Amino acid sequence: MTDSQPHVLLNTGTRMPLLGLGTFRLQGQEDTSNAVDAALTAGYRAFDTAAVYHNEAQLGHALRCLLPKYGLSREDVFITSKLGPKDQGSKARDGCLRSLEQLGLGYIDLYLIHWPGTQGLPAGDKRNAKNRAQSWTVLEEFYSEGKFRAIGVSNYTEEHMQELLKSCKVPPAVLQVEFHPKLVQKDLRALCKKREVCFQAYSSLGTGLLLSDHVVLDLAKKYGRTSAQVLLRWAIQQNVPVLPKSRQPERVEENGRLFDFEISEEDVEKLSALDCGEKFCWDPTHVS
Repeated sequence: MTDSQPHVLLNTGTRMPLLGLGTFRLQGQEDTSNAVDAALTAGYRAFDTAAVYHNEAQLGHALRCLLPKYGLSREDVFITSKLGPKDQGSKARDGCLRSLEQLGLGYIDLYLIHWPGTQGLPAGDKRNAKNRAQSWTVLEEFYSEGKFRAIGVSNYTEEHMQELLKSCKVPPAVLQVEFHPKLVQKDLRALCKKREVCFQAYSSLGTGLLLSDHVVLDLAKKYGRTSAQVLLRWAIQQNVPVLPKSRQPERVEENGRLFDFEISEEDVEKLSALDCGEKFCWDPTHVS
């Protein structure tokens, strides 16, 4: 990845762009390629997928076809994928290899355990902890072999993180979780900062429900920006990488225009004051 891209430095020494394209719900080669094309045009250099999105192959194909159009190579982009809950534990190695095969890559820049639980097990089943520990050991092996340039987790709580940090040989480089003004995750962010784990956001728009919040709308009007741009900029100004997603090329471009304006510190605090611990996505707190 080139130095010109606004980025964070991971604890592995790898640079990860602050802005990436989320691909959740992108289905079909045409939609995926159109979104990737729009993203590359707009300056995105990071792309986030997962086994459970069922689009790793489409993303890999789109990048192979489109990178030459922009004079870019594999090394110019940062690709994240994730191990599915069905592959947690004893199936983790197969899951990791499948992601590499589907993407058609020799290495993945960042690979995450997608969820602390295991598909098919009750949330309170203590085998969840054993399985995710086994998965982490596999990710460490792929990291040591250079097949994953960085490894991390998604949807982990403070408790899950403390458990991992006590037992791991390779510390997680990234924690990717839901993060927006109504869920500021203060304690989890403090833990990540202390342990040098990059805190990355998904669902920055609160699944779209925050776009019509009156505080957000007022600030969008004040800055002459969209509600989405204000919410994404709020995160980026706190050095939290974001992953906006859209299948509409014009929206992809719009969401990428985040580095030519700033929100005042007072307005950052005004947005943060909306915090009420509200989750719009999945809640991992019940997973043992």
